[in-house]
Amino acid sequence: MDWLVGALCAGLISGLGYRKRWLSGSGACAAAMMGTIYYGAGNLLWFGLLILFFISGSVLSKMKRERKRKMEQDYAKGSRRDAGQVFANGGLGMLLCIGNAIAPHPAWVLAFVGIMATVTADTWATEWGSLSRKPPRSVLNGRVLEPGASGGISLRGTVAAAAGGLVIGIAAWMFSIISPVGNPYTEYSGGSDLMHGGWQLIMAGLIGGLAGCFADSYLGATVQLMYRCTVCDKIVETTMHCGQPTVYARGWRWMNNDMVNAISSIAGGAVALLFLVI
Repeated sequence: MDWLVGALCAGLISGLGYRKRWLSGSGACAAAMMGTIYYGAGNLLWFGLLILFFISGSVLSKMKRERKRKMEQDYAKGSRRDAGQVFANGGLGMLLCIGNAIAPHPAWVLAFVGIMATVTADTWATEWGSLSRKPPRSVLNGRVLEPGASGGISLRGTVAAAAGGLVIGIAAWMFSIISPVGNPYTEYSGGSDLMHGGWQLIMAGLIGGLAGCFADSYLGATVQLMYRCTVCDKIVETTMHCGQPTVYARGWRWMNNDMVNAISSIAGGAVALLFLVI
């Protein structure tokens, strides 16, 4: 029954995402499959955090769309997520969900909270931080960068990242209370440590999300694959710019935007696991 409910809910939300142009066709199919697994193998905690990330990020991407449109030309991926982006943001969490279904343990859930906090924090920082009136600065040396440049951070973006991670942590605690099956603090401890468990989930979201978000910026400033526009000489993520093919500029050739997202998510999940022993 859980699998049927998951398939129905995931299908409806994916269809909405496609209609609203939040998802491409491949992205909608990937999201429907992923959402089904999140609910069928997990519960509301797993499925709810996935949907919270997806909807909040999609809504923020539409804020002041015209102001962001020019910067999006420099990104490898636009605001309409394809299957690659869907799996880069939610694929690791899906594996953790399956792992928890096979061998339940609090570590699966904490790592998942850290991963979802990372992708949410990164999305909120990008969408909200890009609206800052002050230019971002390099995470490496503090040098002023152009808005939207990889490896850039700003006060507004950092606050947005912290807010995104915190929201995921709070939501994880709330979902775990509503749907106690699979809750690492009620099911495994007999419900005796709910307040402490809530604190751990909230901090895992906040700290894990910030750690993963800064890891994303660091990778973007150092090893992410970047190209140079032959027309305007700008460093961008795309293979086409100003209507012409771009040329290799720097970074590891396999370290594209999706790989950066995946690795930074792992970093956020690893940091969140520290709260298992605190």
